[in-house]
Amino acid sequence: MTRTLFITGASSGIGAATARAAVAAGWNVGLFARSEEKLQALAGELGDAALPLPGDATSLESQAGALEQLAARYGAVDAAFANAGRGLKGSGVEGGDVEDWRGLIDLNIMGLLYTAQAALPHLHRSTGHMLLTGSAAGRRHIKSSIYGASKWFVHGFAGNLAEEMREWGGRCTLIAPGMVDTPFFEVGKPDKLQAEDVAGAVMHALEANPRADVREIFVMPVN
Repeated sequence: MTRTLFITGASSGIGAATARAAVAAGWNVGLFARSEEKLQALAGELGDAALPLPGDATSLESQAGALEQLAARYGAVDAAFANAGRGLKGSGVEGGDVEDWRGLIDLNIMGLLYTAQAALPHLHRSTGHMLLTGSAAGRRHIKSSIYGASKWFVHGFAGNLAEEMREWGGRCTLIAPGMVDTPFFEVGKPDKLQAEDVAGAVMHALEANPRADVREIFVMPVN
């Protein structure tokens, strides 16, 4: 039976690469992001297995509505990947842009929580799988990094959510990459991880034998 995966931040980078890998593995995908044009282009590439779902990850209502559309299209939602995230324009705390901090927290923390809350009723019905994008920055202290602190939250929450989901047979996996060559960075990083490397980690977790509960995958570039 074909399974269905909901992906936030699906218009580019890790999200788009994961959509391609999932469809290649026989999954249906729901593509959620703000850029309707990019989603339509990706859905056109992937065909009937992909449903573009334009929306704002900082809106619980937007995510919940998208998940309902996805379930109506393919019959169920078997997994959700809370991947949407962003960085900051500057660094440091003293003199930092408070509104920029708020935008980061709204997406990296609240947006991720919205994905979890909107997806869990579907995943409960399908005994499904939740995946969260963490970061190497959530595993070490980086001077003044508010972005890193947001990922520390994701790492802690992933373990807590895994404990909740295991009560009814569900699974939660944290995907924690080091530096990835994606549009997240203004300057390309061709010698670092590629989005396809992270997508491979996602698919490893999703396709693991049912006896293996993969709680975290930490992927670093060799250099």
